Amino acid sequence: MNAVIVAVDQLTKAVVRNNMSIGESIPIINNFFHLTYITNDGMAFGLDFPGGSFLFNLVSISLTIFLGWYYWQERNSNIILRISLLCILAGAIGNLIDRVLFGTVVDFFDFMIGGYHWYVFNIADSSVTVGMFIYIYFSIKHQSNNKPLINTE
Repeated sequence: MNAVIVAVDQLTKAVVRNNMSIGESIPIINNFFHLTYITNDGMAFGLDFPGGSFLFNLVSISLTIFLGWYYWQERNSNIILRISLLCILAGAIGNLIDRVLFGTVVDFFDFMIGGYHWYVFNIADSSVTVGMFIYIYFSIKHQSNNKPLINTE
């Protein structure tokens, strides 16, 4: 699963890089969903990282290694936890590849509703987001199954 997400992420970014100009926007569903080619040298959702791109790349590499280690530690645990970690790890790897090879990350999914325009994102970002939602769900469910939230003793 991890390799498939990374491969699809890299393939879609290559298609965008090779067939669109930066800033170009192709309406798929007019005023709702466009393919818009932008690059992002910061964090998710266009946020900047204090200390610049070198420090951000160093932190990204460190966190990706940590996620790989964490997954390895949990390799025999609950399947939901493993899926969440694989999604987060795949997204981290996909965007890290862009940062290391190109210095920026390609983003292209562009959603808008009325006057509200969401941040442009990619498959790796989606994978991290889905993985985080699954991880939070698992954590809440696992905690509620094992311990009371309030100690009644």
